[in-house]
Amino acid sequence: MSEPRGGQRAASNRRAVARKIAVQALYRWQVNAGPWQDLLLEFESAEDMPKADREYFDALVRGVAERGADWDAALARYTDRAPAGLDPVEHAVLLIGLFELTERPDVPYRVVINEGVALARRFGATDGHKYVNAVLDRAARELRREEH
Repeated sequence: MSEPRGGQRAASNRRAVARKIAVQALYRWQVNAGPWQDLLLEFESAEDMPKADREYFDALVRGVAERGADWDAALARYTDRAPAGLDPVEHAVLLIGLFELTERPDVPYRVVINEGVALARRFGATDGHKYVNAVLDRAARELRREEH
């Protein structure tokens, strides 16, 4: 029985690394706009990419960047300020979280929130993780009612 659980843990860790790199890529995309395809090429040689779920990284970056304006409009329903006024790190984390809550029902909402908070703690402003937690929780209550 421990083998599947260990395999799930390894897959989860690979996705966590993919999220970390995706936050970096989407941060870069915000401060220096360009085609999302360039982000995939630029970050394919990231130091941690061998430890990441590459397909998941690609899906996150593509899924967020292709519909950036749509995601910002959706995000605005859960924030107290315009997405353009958000810190770029927290903005990237929230976009990934919103994408996962909407497009990845295979990822439990609690995982989405926990991963978002962890990324905001690691890369964001001092109390940015509290804001990320509140926004993603608000979004999860609406988008994942059946899980809440």
